[in-house]
Amino acid sequence: MALLDSVTTCLSQPVHYAICKLGFEKKDTYDINNILSGNGEVCWQAVAEHVCYLESDQSVDYIKSIRSLGPVCESVNLYFKSLTKEQFVIQYASWFHWTNCTEVFLEVFDVLQYTQATEVALGLMKLTSCLERALGDVYLLKGNDCPFLLRDLLASEQLADVFGQAVMNVLRVFIGSPYGLNLRNVLWHGFASPQEIPAKYCAMLLFLTAGLGQLLQTYLLQAKCVLVHRPYVIFTSLEELDAFPVLNNEILSIAEELLKQSSFVLKIMLPFWIAALTAFKKSKYADSVILLLPQLEVGLRLLFTTTNKCPNRLLTAESSALYTTFDEMLAKHLDNEEVNQLPVVLEEPAMASDFLWDFLNHQEGPRIRDRLSHGEINLETFPRELANQIVGFAITVLCRFSDEDMFSLKEHMVIKPLMNCASCYRSRFHPISQLKKQVLECMKSIHLWPELPTVPEEQVQMVKGLEGNAEANTLILMISEIISQLQHYMPQNCCSSDDLINSVLTERLLMELCDTRICTLYSPRPVLEVVVVLRKISTQCHQVSQQVIAGAGLRYSQWVNKTLRSRQRHNYLRMLSSIKFLSPMLRLILLLITLELVSVHSVCKKNPFDYQQYLKFLKSVLQYTENLVTYTSPEKNKWDETMELTNKILIKIRKISDRKLMLMHLAT
Repeated sequence: MALLDSVTTCLSQPVHYAICKLGFEKKDTYDINNILSGNGEVCWQAVAEHVCYLESDQSVDYIKSIRSLGPVCESVNLYFKSLTKEQFVIQYASWFHWTNCTEVFLEVFDVLQYTQATEVALGLMKLTSCLERALGDVYLLKGNDCPFLLRDLLASEQLADVFGQAVMNVLRVFIGSPYGLNLRNVLWHGFASPQEIPAKYCAMLLFLTAGLGQLLQTYLLQAKCVLVHRPYVIFTSLEELDAFPVLNNEILSIAEELLKQSSFVLKIMLPFWIAALTAFKKSKYADSVILLLPQLEVGLRLLFTTTNKCPNRLLTAESSALYTTFDEMLAKHLDNEEVNQLPVVLEEPAMASDFLWDFLNHQEGPRIRDRLSHGEINLETFPRELANQIVGFAITVLCRFSDEDMFSLKEHMVIKPLMNCASCYRSRFHPISQLKKQVLECMKSIHLWPELPTVPEEQVQMVKGLEGNAEANTLILMISEIISQLQHYMPQNCCSSDDLINSVLTERLLMELCDTRICTLYSPRPVLEVVVVLRKISTQCHQVSQQVIAGAGLRYSQWVNKTLRSRQRHNYLRMLSSIKFLSPMLRLILLLITLELVSVHSVCKKNPFDYQQYLKFLKSVLQYTENLVTYTSPEKNKWDETMELTNKILIKIRKISDRKLMLMHLAT
């Protein structure tokens, strides 16, 4: 509890001064009519006059600008408080349509009427994310590749062309510049407590957003163009995200008790935690996650700065330096190349880091913090399943860092399953995990081949000039020899001397190998380079399988209906002959991929030279599979060439497998 009470702010002194005091130094009252026309439009010129510039280079003087705009913001806040909801809707709702989030901005107006600190902060986080997304849509009217960072977006020539540079400078005083108030970042990264965000700044951004809508309407009419909104990110396969059981009110009530005793929670941030759990109970899932993510960040930052003995980094850094965010806290090393000690203090370091990497960082994961904070997600339809995982993870962290006298709660029958799920968590979106998924999906596709319709053997033998079975059998024999070499590195009881191919190259074996726990946290670059190539190989194999399935079905139908010409009939029968060796060949490649996964960490570490040689070999396998995709396509149907290609690569595989076996032996 001493740690909870000892931290009174996470804002550095200059940042705290800029946000909490600077805009309150001028005590004079500002007349709202100076910046508001008779029909309710924003007088941008009058607002822009409060932005001050440095004499040296005419760049924005943020200190003087914040001080000058302070009374203006207060005037806007009081003006909004004087309006009824109906008046506000009539006068301003249409000016928010350009954001594609009108309801969010109307909710912010409601919040301002009561000035509840936590709700104001939440409203400001939602407002800035929706505003950023809308500004990105405007950017795309004139440019390509919208900047990822709000700072770069607001500084772009494209937005200055639409709204005017003076208007963009006003916005940059409030958001986007590390030299200004930087409200978006200090909130989304968990630095500001609820009481440290003045409501008048939220009111001013609401006012300015309406003003931007007015300017944009004029621009669109003059330019004769239409603003197109980018589609929201839609989360598919939500079942892949399931890490924790469904949270009920009993679990959430226990979580509320844990909040009071957990050293993970700063006392000044407690209102955010309570609001997050309350929002989840009320089925406001986006609100719950928006409130919770910054608190997970600040809690981990507290642990990070304590364990790495850099307490000063708990605070926001100055504009000239980076502040500590998730990316750095999850890294293996600090900036000074020392080992990051944060994973050491976590009870399940791999679990906690893997979960956070999965949900926040990995490119194929939900990247929930980025997408929420940049406005890429529809807040109205945010999935409960996703919120359940973030809240569930947060509860396990609260338990991990609770006092010993909370033992009864931590051992409660509804909490134990959460903790068990946490300890068993494995990465789902690391490239290695995604490769495992690809391999199994490809194997399922190949397993459909025996069910493909085929021509009776007696009809095949009636076709003169057909050769290829002998060559196919030779290839199958080579595949069996390679499997025999690899037997020692596979689970026992999976091999039959009578039929190596069908006893070894099975879906069951691949599932067993893929279930082998592989450390994905902090995978070295050589490992990731290998995984990139393996994923490409797997993708090509799956493409071949899909083409064979589609082609075989079509050709059989044409055979039955007697619509194939003589040359097409011969080509179809060559396809059937090729399928006999292609199925075990593709399964062999998938087996090699999974065996490589098991050993790649050790091989890359112990035998860097051999790793480079093996990487070259893998690229030759990739070239083979890419050629297979071409030759098995409906446009090519080059089945004789497929046999020749396969023979050449099998010779390479047989040579390298002896060498590879030695490497795997060294690795083990």
